[in-house]
Amino acid sequence: MSLLSLLFHWRADASFAPNVTAWKRIPAREGQYAPIPEDLTLALRQSLWGKGGRHTALVTGTASGKTLAYNLPVLDYLLKNPAGRALYLFPTKALAHDQLAEIREMTSVTAAAYDGDTAGHIRAKVRANAQLVVTNPDMLHMGILPHHPQWEAFFSQLRFIIIDEMHVYRGVFGSHVANVIRRLKRVAAFYGAEVQFMLTSATIGNPHELAHTLIEEPVTVITEDGSARGEKHFLIYNPPLTDEKLGLRVGVREESIRVTSDLLSYNVQTILFGRSRRSVEWMLQRLRDKWPGKAGDIRAYRSGYLPQQRREIEAGLRQGEVRAVIATTALELGIDIGGIDAAILAGYPGTIAGTWQQAGRAGRSEDASLSILVASANPLDQFLAHHPDYFFQRSPEHALLDPNNLLILLDHIRCAAFELPFQAGDSYGNLSHAQTTEFLDVLQQTGDIHHSAEKYFWMSDTYPS
Repeated sequence: MSLLSLLFHWRADASFAPNVTAWKRIPAREGQYAPIPEDLTLALRQSLWGKGGRHTALVTGTASGKTLAYNLPVLDYLLKNPAGRALYLFPTKALAHDQLAEIREMTSVTAAAYDGDTAGHIRAKVRANAQLVVTNPDMLHMGILPHHPQWEAFFSQLRFIIIDEMHVYRGVFGSHVANVIRRLKRVAAFYGAEVQFMLTSATIGNPHELAHTLIEEPVTVITEDGSARGEKHFLIYNPPLTDEKLGLRVGVREESIRVTSDLLSYNVQTILFGRSRRSVEWMLQRLRDKWPGKAGDIRAYRSGYLPQQRREIEAGLRQGEVRAVIATTALELGIDIGGIDAAILAGYPGTIAGTWQQAGRAGRSEDASLSILVASANPLDQFLAHHPDYFFQRSPEHALLDPNNLLILLDHIRCAAFELPFQAGDSYGNLSHAQTTEFLDVLQQTGDIHHSAEKYFWMSDTYPS
């Protein structure tokens, strides 16, 4: 039995087909290929990073090869220049460790993670020896930039900064991250480093604006996707009515379990996205109750699990031992979980971009794949179920952020002053010298900094995190 057999069955199933409000078939696409360049370093650096050191943003679909696109030039450079250094920023520790494992399989470059899970006795070795460090914005803010003198050897040779999944950095969180990057650039410049950024993102409405706002540098955006893709079926499914007069329907979790159970009966490896940790655990138990003989093949994945548990589940998915996983958005990002055949979304994630991101977790090979959005009773879900063209014809939302929000900006100027004294004439981010001086004067009045000999020095006893 196969996915296509199940789809054929569903089309004729009186308990399923009437509830499908949209069935969109996205045809397969052949890949575009090119020969491997003989001189890998020169060719990759010119084609992927741009001539003259341009910063680049890759904005293409899931499983389109974005990771390989930045790994090849960075790893090739580090192999040929052992003193060089690279910094990879990921939004989550799980994604960072997943990519670290992939890097270690590819090359002999000394790569290491530096985050909250890194043991204290290992951190000094990472600072001294790692050519490539993977971390996250929180650790960069709290554990690296405030202690940059310990990272002098690393920052002085820093050549590349990779910012993966940049579409995550929006709103208040993105505004904080943009300021952390400002401080990172300031510290790197202090040690004489000339860094080159490369950013990646799922499809969003304003990739150039977002990339430019994050790094405040001219950015070349690449959106052409030449990766091969199998046929994809995308269904919007509205659970059946239980009370037509009141408009009551079967619950989204119950119906998502039923759909997932059908997929399991056809041996289709499936990921089921829940909206909360509680709903994930509830659906896990219900699905295991339906399949008591396969309880070990059905797992949950969410924040709060130990790193070892998460790695075990990820490996089980890649190897095909785990046939169904119920997950929160913790598995929405690009963690390698192999060739999942079907993705079930128990409720609308809230954005068109987020919906395509979760749906894209299925179909990471050239085989046919399936994504189903199961509508909840939420009015927005019901609107999409009754007007599916609105969803399919709309472009993904814009990712917006405001690094110059006064409260956010003032806090990060405090952090920047702690890390390095401001000199007269300095500017911060895209602020003018005069605007920066106004903020410094405010901090001087509050007693946080002291102005002496054309410099502004941090005066407080604690780190202003």
